[in-house]
Amino acid sequence: MSIKNTGSRTIKPTHPGEMLREDFMVDYRLTVASLAEALGTSRQTVNEILRENRATTPAVALKLSRLFGNTPEFWLNAQRAVELWEAEKHYKKQIERIRPLNAA
Repeated sequence: MSIKNTGSRTIKPTHPGEMLREDFMVDYRLTVASLAEALGTSRQTVNEILRENRATTPAVALKLSRLFGNTPEFWLNAQRAVELWEAEKHYKKQIERIRPLNAA
């Protein structure tokens, strides 16, 4: 048995890049270069995440969770929420045409 989701989110969820840019980098006084160095990745990768042009991958989520002392699920759930919201908007008409099945 499942619970029906009758509501639809109207505001886009916060991208992990925005969280990094607006909260974590400020609180820890990080620059793009220092964050890239701490993560062992390129400045280009960090910049693309911060500009919300790149998704947070499981590998990046593991690195961020180690660096900031939270969980990789925190970062991946934020990314998942953004991707689901975008997919829902993009495929809305196709999804509405699908008729739900009833169990026998």
